[in-house]
Amino acid sequence: MKKSLQHIYSHFLLSQENVREIMDAHDEVNITKGDILLSEGQIAAAYYIVEEGLVRAYVNGLDGSEITTEFFIENEIVIIPSSLFQKIPSVENVQAVTDCTLFKIDYEKFQELFHRQEGLREWGRAWFSYQLFTMKQRSLDMITETASARYLKLMKDKPEIIRQAPLKHIATYLGITDTSLSRIRKEITAK
Repeated sequence: MKKSLQHIYSHFLLSQENVREIMDAHDEVNITKGDILLSEGQIAAAYYIVEEGLVRAYVNGLDGSEITTEFFIENEIVIIPSSLFQKIPSVENVQAVTDCTLFKIDYEKFQELFHRQEGLREWGRAWFSYQLFTMKQRSLDMITETASARYLKLMKDKPEIIRQAPLKHIATYLGITDTSLSRIRKEITAK
């Protein structure tokens, strides 16, 4: 176990001793499908790393529907940065899509390590830069790519989501209806 932690904290400026200390600051958490890690209105006090399973973030639409904003797969960090670092209430909910094994680190533990380990600060800058790039690319894809192209990209980049998430969550993540997603899947299968 803890392969996800080793993967996440792999950075040339983090020594083995640094990584061991960071890993020791995490607690293993097992959650069940449907469990909520963070509710809208709560302030995040920790972030998680997915060892096994699938987690999603979602918002409640104006009509009361759930709109998936992000999926988190194995070896990814489950985080709502604005809530965790700015200490503001989250507008998103975070929920287990499947049974999951996660590693949790509390904000205070992370901050203590972050201020003490130069390598962790550099790791954090690199991680946030990558996240910013990824978010910008997803925003552009939602505008410039067809729904079919977005689905195919998701199939290629994160097939775990296609295998494990309900179609209604995938559809809202792609910005389309369940009916449109079913049609796209039929077209792809027919090819």
